[in-house]
Amino acid sequence: MSTLIALMVFVVVSLGIFAVASLLDQRSSRARLIRERLATVEKAAERNPSEELALLRDEMLSEIPALDSLLRRSGRISSLQTTLSQADLDMRAGNFLMVCLGTGAVIGLGVMLASGYAIIGWAAAFLGGFFPYSFASYRRNKRFQKFEELFPEAIDTLARAVRAGHAFTTAVEMISTEVAEPISSEFRKLFEEQKFGLPVRDALMNLTERMPLVDVKFFVTAVMLQRETGGNLAEILDNLSYVIRERFKIMRQVRVYTAQGRLTMMLLMGLPPVIVVTMLVFNPSFIRPLFADPIGHVLIVLGITLQTFGYFVIRKIIQIQV
Repeated sequence: MSTLIALMVFVVVSLGIFAVASLLDQRSSRARLIRERLATVEKAAERNPSEELALLRDEMLSEIPALDSLLRRSGRISSLQTTLSQADLDMRAGNFLMVCLGTGAVIGLGVMLASGYAIIGWAAAFLGGFFPYSFASYRRNKRFQKFEELFPEAIDTLARAVRAGHAFTTAVEMISTEVAEPISSEFRKLFEEQKFGLPVRDALMNLTERMPLVDVKFFVTAVMLQRETGGNLAEILDNLSYVIRERFKIMRQVRVYTAQGRLTMMLLMGLPPVIVVTMLVFNPSFIRPLFADPIGHVLIVLGITLQTFGYFVIRKIIQIQV
């Protein structure tokens, strides 16, 4: 037991020292990034002086150069950085991983000291490491939901501006100033990208990467087709706004029909831990063999596995694509 506690303390102290070192190394890493970008621009200009230089976008995964180079080898870490950007969290993927490790170590150490069981502490450390990622996923989903709610209003604003005689890019700028977040920030990025020389098609495709939503893909497809084949853009946007609003009505009806399934999922997922905690408080001698006996450890692992499997099965049943 003392060895495990010492190991937990060592992990927490190591993470603290690592965080301080990363803060001290922040300035040098930023200077290195600027030098690399300038060197890339100079090489491109030497190869073709008449060619217009494209905008360079380099997302650092960590402020520590060695760790940044290591993390760039993994595609999942890059996807994690994209998730953080979509959740509007101003944090590097490397720092976020350190936060996950620190959270897991602190929660695991606290639970181990409180319960006195090493297996419970390690399980709590494992689950605690996912708390920051769960928070980021929650913020990402909420931001997507807010975007979907305001998106028809943005399309209506764009249609009115086009009908009034404004250019498409000017209408996009109007959306970035008149519609609330997160619509305004995303369309501001769209406007700035095409303003600095990126083709409108590429800027629209970047919008679909930042907001991988069905409605955004419909919007981008409609705009690109209109720019290539012609047509009344204002009428196209009005029809698209109507379709999106009708889709929302159907989604709300589906949510009502699947309310019982969601409630069942929450009850089945929450009932076992509530019962275990209640028994630990009111009758600890009855539930303690579950954590002390080796057979109890097997049952705990089996129960968690079946709970996880049941969660994904029920989630698959109640998720209906509209």
